[in-house]
Amino acid sequence: MRDLRIDTVDRVPQPILALGRVYPDRFIIEPHHHRRGQLISSASGVIVLTTPEGTYVMPPQRGMWIPPGTVHHVRMVGTVSMQSLYSEPDAVPGMSDRCQVVGISPFMRSLMTEALNLPLEYELDSRAGALMELIRHEMQQLPVLPLSLHYPTDGPLAERCRQFIQRPSVHETIDDWSTAIGMSRRAFTRLFRRETGLSFMAWRQQACLLCAMPRLAAGEPVTTVAMDLGYENPAAFTIMFRRAFGSPPLAYLGLRNNRVPHGTGSDGVDAPNGLGVPKWRC
Repeated sequence: MRDLRIDTVDRVPQPILALGRVYPDRFIIEPHHHRRGQLISSASGVIVLTTPEGTYVMPPQRGMWIPPGTVHHVRMVGTVSMQSLYSEPDAVPGMSDRCQVVGISPFMRSLMTEALNLPLEYELDSRAGALMELIRHEMQQLPVLPLSLHYPTDGPLAERCRQFIQRPSVHETIDDWSTAIGMSRRAFTRLFRRETGLSFMAWRQQACLLCAMPRLAAGEPVTTVAMDLGYENPAAFTIMFRRAFGSPPLAYLGLRNNRVPHGTGSDGVDAPNGLGVPKWRC
């Protein structure tokens, strides 16, 4: 793995550069930005990325697109072997101007791994150049995953959303929020959808599920996380998670095989923590 900082090689003229780095559990990268766009992926660990616009959670085997110039804060949950592709701002047409969590196919993952073995200053008309050109085309096909949570731009509603992320609960209601910020229920629902792109109920559910992922990845049992979020029981949380993401929590995070002890259900509902790690907040 080529362990270099992008700022040391940013002026290399090639349109796409591949770099890698291993980060330990709980490692934090303070707010920063890159001149190039960045596509990241990791086979292990969970990455929580925060920007002024929202929070994004990247489970293992997925990817995240960070547009050029985006200020972002990064937190690692578990050991993360990060693979990064840094692209010139105009190198990959059609990429979003907002952060996105994306699907990474086995083919794309193998391309990213192979790119780390190429020289940084590859010839554009060589095999290395052809591989990077294929990567450029594959980047344009990455499917967007529902693992982001957008915030309002400013004002009391933005502050309320950020407070909710610190202590998410499925029991908070439209009336609670509209009263707190001094708005009618009708005006609040219109404003909330306009600012976040989701209804209040959908945003609240998304916030709860995304905040659960880093905690589960850090070793907390499903039961503890579900009850903290206000679900009546872990089964209700698992059902909601499956509806949103297509798999139960531990399977989605790739933890089923190594988190579920003998004698528990397939979703690991009763799996103990045993790791002594603190609760993670989004």
